[in-house]
Amino acid sequence: MLPQACREKFARHLADEIQLLEVLEQQLGREYELLTTNDVEGLDKASVARQQTVAQLLRLDDERRGLCRMRNLEPDREGLAALLAWCDPQGSLAVPQAECAMRAQRCREQNDRNGALVSARLTRVSGMLGMIAGSDTRTNTYQPHSAARTTGSQPVSRMVSTSA
Repeated sequence: MLPQACREKFARHLADEIQLLEVLEQQLGREYELLTTNDVEGLDKASVARQQTVAQLLRLDDERRGLCRMRNLEPDREGLAALLAWCDPQGSLAVPQAECAMRAQRCREQNDRNGALVSARLTRVSGMLGMIAGSDTRTNTYQPHSAARTTGSQPVSRMVSTSA
């Protein structure tokens, strides 16, 4: 493949990736709204759409790695830099590549935020289920009738909260 053809293909990949990252960013924002409103049905639909977008991004990444392999370069950061130095010595793809990196970082941050919310809710539900089932292993809990029980010489109490 000639350098110009490689650069054009790489430019198309970057444009497609920017578009998909915009979509993913919107999807992750919508998922956060659905998580905060406990819309389980909407969240199921949203997660299917998000997975499709991620699959498209992975296909683009595979194609980009294929460009590296065609030049006998490792499909890693250094190989990508060498490919760009060969097919885009003027650096015309630097701006769209930087935009991709910025958008990917924002998506990562939103995904982390969504994951933290899910994790906090799972911890809360797990704790409540543990109390209901009597398998709560925390040491500071109150017992019914405000009577503290003891394990060894340490008093144990149970505190219940219904807010997150």
